[in-house]
Amino acid sequence: MELIIYGGAVVTMKDDQLIRDGAIVIEDQKIVDVGKTSELLRRYPRGYERINAKGKVVIPGLVNTHQHAAMSLLRGYADDLPLQEWLEKWIWPIEGHMTAHDIYVGALLTAVESALGGTTTVNTMYHYTPDENEAKAFAEVGLRAVVGHVCFSWRKNEDKKALEDLARNWHGKADGLIRVSVDPHAPYTVDPEYMRELKTLCDELNEKYGSDGAPIIWHVHVAETSDEPEKIRRAFNINLRGGVVEYLDSLSVLDERVIAAHCVALTDEDIAVMKRRGVKASHNPISNLKLASGISPVPKMLEQGVTVSLGTDSPCSNNSADMFEVMKVAALLHKGVNKNPTLMSAVQVLRLATIEGAKALSWDSEIGSIEVGKRADLAIVSFAKPHLCPVHNEVSHLVYAAKATDVETVVVNGKIIVENGRLTTVNCEEVMEMAEKAKKSLLERLKRNVK
Repeated sequence: MELIIYGGAVVTMKDDQLIRDGAIVIEDQKIVDVGKTSELLRRYPRGYERINAKGKVVIPGLVNTHQHAAMSLLRGYADDLPLQEWLEKWIWPIEGHMTAHDIYVGALLTAVESALGGTTTVNTMYHYTPDENEAKAFAEVGLRAVVGHVCFSWRKNEDKKALEDLARNWHGKADGLIRVSVDPHAPYTVDPEYMRELKTLCDELNEKYGSDGAPIIWHVHVAETSDEPEKIRRAFNINLRGGVVEYLDSLSVLDERVIAAHCVALTDEDIAVMKRRGVKASHNPISNLKLASGISPVPKMLEQGVTVSLGTDSPCSNNSADMFEVMKVAALLHKGVNKNPTLMSAVQVLRLATIEGAKALSWDSEIGSIEVGKRADLAIVSFAKPHLCPVHNEVSHLVYAAKATDVETVVVNGKIIVENGRLTTVNCEEVMEMAEKAKKSLLERLKRNVK
């Protein structure tokens, strides 16, 4: 596709540049020019489809670095519970009855919600099955995704087969939109020997299917709650002498291709290890608040030079895939708890949701900012709304006032997948109907089992 988006304010996230009355030229899948509308319309006078973005703001597509996409089927199923009870008494029992089709439908619903809200890349961890899975769902919607298979000590052989199948069939597929990851669930559900095995397996899969430009990464929950060291002790009879990140480092599994989700209960040495090893963090403020897990020391990580990104977590623990909500909460939360209104500025938070998110997924050479040579992943946000008027500062509005429903157009890999607020790739109403049907069937299976 050859496309010119013109007349809007372009928030490039390249050196925090903002171009008012800016334009973007897209050829095939890439951005080939960025500049002032007057110059680019003169330089490219004909042969391009045009989108008039006057009164709108163009941003890089948002990057959600921690999701469990299939869990949209459980949205609202179990709320207002502590993490351990939530997992062990509610979530894990019902997940045992989810079919491959349920996983596909749940991920399809999350992909639809994400796309409509301006999120163009999602990093998701769930159970992989060969026929119907999260990768298939994201590919059909046309989103960019890193899709992982979650691993537990109690099913090692099953995990290894699933990871091999996932990497072989999906890494780099769907025109490069889909990448895969190796996903140990957490340090308290994956024993130390298996952690090492999974790291070795990740390296082997990279040699077979990955590349320097498109690596298979490692995605793991880390230090989500303050009692995680005690969980590790109970599970594996290991007494930690330091923090959870220090423990993982002692297993030689940490490097720059690791993204650690949550990072709530970190010690100062944990943060130092993350910086030293290049480990990236995914901050999930809404989920952490809802489950009362605590507050991640994000300002301290940023001060120490750790790459921090933003994630929603699952639609079951958030309960939405709205990255605009996450940005606002992330900005306000750390100002409040630190009693410092200068922390987490709007531009810094928008960076966490775009270019820093791309860095966290080892994808920043292609996405995360609007600049020449990168893939054309972007969202157009309509500012013709009372809550976005008047405009003094576009970035401030994006973080503190904009909503997912303000997104009007979404482009991924040069293709328009949302136009005038409607998906062009799948039928949203049909997906919602599929989700309701799958939910009812899942609850019926659970009820029969309980009896």
